[in-house]
Amino acid sequence: MLLSLNWLREFVPYEGSASDLGDRLTMLGLEVEEIRNPFAALSKMIVGHVVERMAHPDSDHLSVCKVDIGSGELLGIVCGAPNVAAGQKVPVAPVGTIMPSGLEIKKAKLRGQPSCGMICSERELALGDGHAGIMVLDPALRPGTPVCEALGLEQAVLDVSITPNRADCLSVLGLAREVAAAFGLPLIQPSTGLVEEGEPFVGFRIEPDPAMCPLYQARLIRGVSIGPSPDWLRYRLIAVGLRPISNIVDVTNYVMMECGQPLHAFDRDLLKGNRIQVGLARDGMTLVTLDGQERVLTPRDLLIWDDERPVALAGVMGGINSEISTTSTTVLLESAVFDPGSIRKTARRLGLSSDASYRFERGVDQVGNTFAMDRAAALMASLSGGRVAPGVAKAEPRPFEPRIIPFAPGRASALLGQDMPSDFCRSTLSALGCAVGGEGHSWQVAAPSFRLDLEREVDLIEEVARVYGMDRIEATLPTVKKNLADLDKADPIFSFLNLVKDWGRGVGLSEVVNYSFVGTEDLDRCGLDTAGRVRIYNPLSEDMDVLRTDLVPGLLGSLRHNISQDNGRIRIFEVAHTFVQDQTSDTRTRENNRLGILLHGGRFPGRYPFVSGFLGYEDIKGLVEHLLHTLGVGAASFARGHGHPYLEPEVCVLVGETMAGRVGRIRENLADNYLARAEVWYADLDLDLLMVMQKKITFASLPKYPVIRRDMTLIAPSGLAIGSVIDTVRQLREPLLEDVFLVDIYDPEGGRERNLTFRFVFRHPERTLKDKEVEKITAHIGQHLVKGLPVRFS
Repeated sequence: MLLSLNWLREFVPYEGSASDLGDRLTMLGLEVEEIRNPFAALSKMIVGHVVERMAHPDSDHLSVCKVDIGSGELLGIVCGAPNVAAGQKVPVAPVGTIMPSGLEIKKAKLRGQPSCGMICSERELALGDGHAGIMVLDPALRPGTPVCEALGLEQAVLDVSITPNRADCLSVLGLAREVAAAFGLPLIQPSTGLVEEGEPFVGFRIEPDPAMCPLYQARLIRGVSIGPSPDWLRYRLIAVGLRPISNIVDVTNYVMMECGQPLHAFDRDLLKGNRIQVGLARDGMTLVTLDGQERVLTPRDLLIWDDERPVALAGVMGGINSEISTTSTTVLLESAVFDPGSIRKTARRLGLSSDASYRFERGVDQVGNTFAMDRAAALMASLSGGRVAPGVAKAEPRPFEPRIIPFAPGRASALLGQDMPSDFCRSTLSALGCAVGGEGHSWQVAAPSFRLDLEREVDLIEEVARVYGMDRIEATLPTVKKNLADLDKADPIFSFLNLVKDWGRGVGLSEVVNYSFVGTEDLDRCGLDTAGRVRIYNPLSEDMDVLRTDLVPGLLGSLRHNISQDNGRIRIFEVAHTFVQDQTSDTRTRENNRLGILLHGGRFPGRYPFVSGFLGYEDIKGLVEHLLHTLGVGAASFARGHGHPYLEPEVCVLVGETMAGRVGRIRENLADNYLARAEVWYADLDLDLLMVMQKKITFASLPKYPVIRRDMTLIAPSGLAIGSVIDTVRQLREPLLEDVFLVDIYDPEGGRERNLTFRFVFRHPERTLKDKEVEKITAHIGQHLVKGLPVRFS
């Protein structure tokens, strides 16, 4: 992006040097690669006054002129231009001048007459195509004045490297906004100067494809006269690398550079009917573009149509069949927003990259679109003698909706490691065009329509840091939360997680490590809540577009992969993070350590001497109980749950009154999606919670006295939970009862009752128990069970 310093000063009262401006823009993240003088080749050229003009004695087309260049003596210059005359002020290239073409002016004799310089035409000065005669300057100019000064030519143009995400800076207005924020200066928004007159512009329909064109609008300018642009406009376009063509076309380029909105002018009289359509081409269609080339189109190319035919490649190049020419009198001015992806593909396929397509590919300002159109219409009318018709033909199938971004001022300071006062954050974001709402620690910031790159809080924090100055943020060592004296001690979380992993491998499970990101479809397939999902802005693929909220999608994916490799006996576990949105967190995301265990297939390898049978509820429940015992968490109880998205049945794992996780069977329809050939049993445990519940290991002497064991068989309803029997026994707090557990179940098929055999372990710490003592305690336990539960003895 070429930025004229003089042009910039029309939008912001910056009085500093181009060099200082370049340094500040670079620190803003807008690297200035070069500061150039676009008219450096004219630096030695001066204004001359033709004092005398005589016909060359030996030529019928040459003139011998005496020219005053303000040096006190007259130069003799032989000139071949037919329009040179005494009294004119003209541009003179003295001897030693290097012309823009590379020609060096030397003292010479032309047909015997000495010539000490050259009187120049526009073409020789590279200021236009005029070469029929010399360039005649303002008669009020003083001889000896530098031509650049006399013509008001730009002396400093900055070549700014704009990154692809900063489409808003591909304009003078966009860069002026950055300069105003960086230097604390006001931004001067120019007036459109629009005056509408004449017959209203009505009855013209706009029909865009909503997916490809969220906004299309047009104005009508009648009575235009096509001709060259005034010098100020032509010179400004030349300074920023554009070639002047005609007043109408030059205005579209001028406003594009000023506001960042590409525009296109159609000859209204060449358009068929009263309708503009925006849609995709049909395969094999052709269009002759303004460069005279016939383009073969594909269904991916976006076109502008009138009632009968395509008239332009949307956002890339107009068609020759609607081109502005010297005979045009009525202009239809287009201002639109097109799908960036479509424009990029068409421009690259056809090799037609232009300033307009470059901007459309990166996204343009939908709200500022109208201002650019009105400003261009007013300039066209002013420079061509035309009149802007009242009214606008417009269609906006997808109105712009500002993105609302939560922002915490304190978060900016924490992330940058530098104190960022709230007032500075608010003023900076406001200066950059954001609408800031809210007070205190939580704000709501509406990103402006021209900042398509602002999506998250960190983007706003980056804006604050840029304007504050990256070079002003002091380098500091990261905060060490851990006492330096404890650096040699193991991290408790790390140690706990390693303990769980060691346990898993120790009981014969295989550890798996899955990606933290999964697909939206994976979470939906498991019935997991859509709220709280953390989306990835640049996913590796469509099936990895969110962070996992549960370990089950990854473990089921591992199950499918193993089964597809003919390994159907699966005993796997994973210790990993899950992620959920949390606006109270510094990172806006809460991470939890979870354990997932998945069982599928045969309980044993299936070869002699092992018996057959499939892994089931007892296996998954036994693993959970074993883990809790290993961790020293304490005994767990199990209670039936309801309504789980992917477990049926669902059994809640309770430690005391706290739910530490769930176990259950994966729903059959879900298991089928992952190629399961048998029941899939799954456990999900909250390791963060279990770590808090973990008890310190205590040591005790080995018992000296033997235990006495007694078995007790109860007849209980089939639906009675085994854990309720054990809990009822433990409520007695019998001091001599060391342990109680289930040893056998007899559950006849179709019966309403089943036999449950429990084993009771008794021990006295200081002596050997007698049978009578144990029988008395056992009888008391039995009476308590019969009284408290619907059970009986045979």
